[in-house]
Amino acid sequence: MKYTKLNFMLSVLGIVIYITDLIVDIWVSVRFFYEGQNVFGILTVSFMLFGTLVVQCFSYSWFKADLKKAGQESQCCFLLLHCLQGGVFTRYWFALKNGYNVAFKNSSKTDNFTEEQIDSHKEVIDRMTDLSMLRLFETYLEGCPQLVLQLYTFLELGQANFSQYAAILVSCCAISWSTVAYQVALRKSLPDKNLLNGFCPKFTYLFYKLFTLLSWKLSIVLLLFLDVKIALFLLLFLWFLGILWAFKKQTQFCASISMEFLYRVVVGFILTFTFFNIKGQNTKCPMFCYYIVRVLATVGILVVFWVSPVSIFNSDYFMSISITIALTLVLGIIFLIVYYGTFHPNRNEETKPDEIDGKTTQRDCRMKYFLME
Repeated sequence: MKYTKLNFMLSVLGIVIYITDLIVDIWVSVRFFYEGQNVFGILTVSFMLFGTLVVQCFSYSWFKADLKKAGQESQCCFLLLHCLQGGVFTRYWFALKNGYNVAFKNSSKTDNFTEEQIDSHKEVIDRMTDLSMLRLFETYLEGCPQLVLQLYTFLELGQANFSQYAAILVSCCAISWSTVAYQVALRKSLPDKNLLNGFCPKFTYLFYKLFTLLSWKLSIVLLLFLDVKIALFLLLFLWFLGILWAFKKQTQFCASISMEFLYRVVVGFILTFTFFNIKGQNTKCPMFCYYIVRVLATVGILVVFWVSPVSIFNSDYFMSISITIALTLVLGIIFLIVYYGTFHPNRNEETKPDEIDGKTTQRDCRMKYFLME
């Protein structure tokens, strides 16, 4: 287990994308208010606040847990930084500072590390895994609703300004990057997990997530045009089902009951947009059912929109959107099958018992309770 110079450069790229995403979101919200589109501006700011507040809560609780494990008292400065929404930047500072020392100053050409060097690499990897998970939470809590909103405004107006194009592009990049980065960091932080090596597995996983997410978001946008109340009811119903699933699986991610409840709420929200394994169990059957429902829901939305008497787009315009939805969904399912059939790190292993309750990992790590597959 080694934190390399390439890992450090990718970490730097991660914070660049994070800051760019933040700047573009602020730019878009200001532009909405400037143009008199107050509802869209308020929604944009609300999504930003929702995502960042949840992330700050998890970040601070992890700081407290880590300090308690190390036998230290919680410091008020950490609480103040998180109240000022600086928790993620604080984590990036510590992670990049230690990562630079490990990757450049303490790098060695040999693979034989001393125990102290191994601990240094392990500490940095754990820090980056925490960060990647926080970015994953923020991406789905903020980025996914933001992307739906930007697509909705783009299709409603029939045109978009540069800030909206930038927001759509940056949101897609942030979602894609955070998803793949977390999957790579997670497997690197857990010694009993096979690594996700090579460009083909990573790009296949990336396109599987990207295409299935894009298809579903465009479907949601069409449903919003048809009836906002129906669309919101569907999303809230799916969110409720996701929360029930998290409670049924009895997740054990957080130490406190209140943070565990918040975690399950977040899990339900993410499951509204994409599938992931929340307990490290064999999920072939749940994943199959999930995407069967996704396909049926997407087809149902397209059929309802076609037969609806409400005419929002001209036929040519709607035809291209329908083709895009169907094509991205098919491509996403194809990449899903290819990834799990060919590139998944555990594809050649026999089915294991519950990796959370059935056996213990080699070291205590909070990420063993959250596996995004």
